Amino acid sequence: MDKFDQLTGIAAPLPIVNVDTDMIIPKQFLKTIKRTGLGVNLFDEMRYDDDGNEIPDFVLNRPQYREAEILVAGENFGCGSSREHAPWAIKDFGIRCVIAPSFADIFFNNCFKNGILPIALPQREVDLLMKDAEKGQNARMTVDLEAQTVTTSDGEVITFEIDPFRKHCLLNGLDDIALTLEKAAAIDSFESQATQARPWV
Repeated sequence: MDKFDQLTGIAAPLPIVNVDTDMIIPKQFLKTIKRTGLGVNLFDEMRYDDDGNEIPDFVLNRPQYREAEILVAGENFGCGSSREHAPWAIKDFGIRCVIAPSFADIFFNNCFKNGILPIALPQREVDLLMKDAEKGQNARMTVDLEAQTVTTSDGEVITFEIDPFRKHCLLNGLDDIALTLEKAAAIDSFESQATQARPWV
């Protein structure tokens, strides 16, 4: 998993509440078990018309937001089914941080497992960041995980809270497999001792 420490990039405003995982990545794209290739279908039903043409007014189709790395969204982001393809699609598009007043629990947890930083902030602060994101390509935000701050294009600093263990995992690029491998020596030692003690197993 890629490490996350500091990110400075374009923030795309998505002022929609209750964005569910089917909106993030529709069910017809869930056949793959690969974590790559889903970015083109992120928000598919909002980005494209029935003929597959881009809908110009959708935020990620606008020229100034095509390379957005931060998404500022409405409350209860990621609700609905528990599909892990949702954070896969978000990350594959290039977005590494999602900021919203609240998140669905399963989506929130899946973000951390896939190298995405979800930041929950009070509505007033999300509104401020949403307004900053609406400035477009020249308004770049900075998210500093170590300092636990979001800095607007005007230099206003907002602090956020994060679980220390999750922060450690993101800073060091540790997913569930990497966390297990950190204990490889202890596991090997246990297995060796267990084999000697119970050779019949």
